[in-house]
Amino acid sequence: MEQKSGLEDGPELEQEEGEPEVKKRRLLCVEFASVATCDAAVAQCYLAENDWEMERALNSYFEPAVEENALKSRPETPNEPESWIAGGGGVVVPRKEMRPISCPRSRLSLELWSAEETSDSFSCKTSTSENVQQEDGSVFSFITWNIDGLDLNSLLERARGVCSYLALYSPDVIFLQEVIPPYYTYLKKKASSYEIITGNEEGYFTAIMLKKSRVKFKSQEIIPFPNTKMMRNLLCVHVSVSGNELCLMTSHLESTRGHAEERMNQLKMVLKKMQEAPESATVIFAGDTNLRDQEVTKCGGLPNNILDVWEFLGKPKHCQYTWDTQMNSNLGIAATCKLRFDRIFFRAAAEGSHIIPRSLDLLGLEKLDCGRFPSDHWGLLCNLDVIL
Repeated sequence: MEQKSGLEDGPELEQEEGEPEVKKRRLLCVEFASVATCDAAVAQCYLAENDWEMERALNSYFEPAVEENALKSRPETPNEPESWIAGGGGVVVPRKEMRPISCPRSRLSLELWSAEETSDSFSCKTSTSENVQQEDGSVFSFITWNIDGLDLNSLLERARGVCSYLALYSPDVIFLQEVIPPYYTYLKKKASSYEIITGNEEGYFTAIMLKKSRVKFKSQEIIPFPNTKMMRNLLCVHVSVSGNELCLMTSHLESTRGHAEERMNQLKMVLKKMQEAPESATVIFAGDTNLRDQEVTKCGGLPNNILDVWEFLGKPKHCQYTWDTQMNSNLGIAATCKLRFDRIFFRAAAEGSHIIPRSLDLLGLEKLDCGRFPSDHWGLLCNLDVIL
């Protein structure tokens, strides 16, 4: 993809996370499904047939059912722009790559794909020296990743790809965003060595996975974002690791530039919750924040006792951009867009820091056999030293 001049400074870039045609349509599908209490594939059908206008689509959905003969007489090709049309999960794809939309068939595929590959679930590996250190308690590791469950294209193969990374690194904790119910079912079957706590059960949601052999679960809570338009909340899980008390948090803050004010309000709620955690606990927030640097500045920056792990580690260039349309072609965005959406915030325990961030790396940088990456986001692998 050709490099655009002046686009290296990603946080100031106007175009973002597929706005307006990609992520916006996925979010419309989720909102429609929530209001109509229907499958996401059904939501996509009604929205696509009504030019992605929510009110028209909902009115069409709640109108009396059209007779079957009338449905058969409708043209097979929706009345969409000639070059582009909505594909699976609201993704905009070229018309030549488009397949006819079928709500029942799409729903069936969602129900069946999670049943495949149910055997050979991955377990904790201890073959490398680092994993041996993990079991000894001197290293704590976690992965945070927006796995893009709203994109139904090659979803099963992409889920296998994500699980391959989880099996390879066998982290103590996994923070996930954009999980959908079939993906959650798949993870439960594949990741039998982990306990999974979710932020919701319907639509799309966050999840925190805890390695049973290393992390002792204590309690959980879900803090709603009262003004969210995108089903967002804050998931908190209280655990202990090697005798250390931890408060783990994840969220998927409001998306797109147009919702910056709500996103900043959500950030303030996250930071407030981190500060309210028991002083004896180390607090780790990891998730898809959708933040731009100037938004953090507008919020007054991070509190003195909370640090951004990427900044703490010296702002390593190799893992600066977690959403990079120049390298990641999943969304088919022509413009080059580099942003640090996925962030990790850290608050040390009051009585001296027994857990210290050590390294940060990107995951998911290789294309799968289907020609796509596991997600439109890169994952983040963070290793921390545990002082015993």
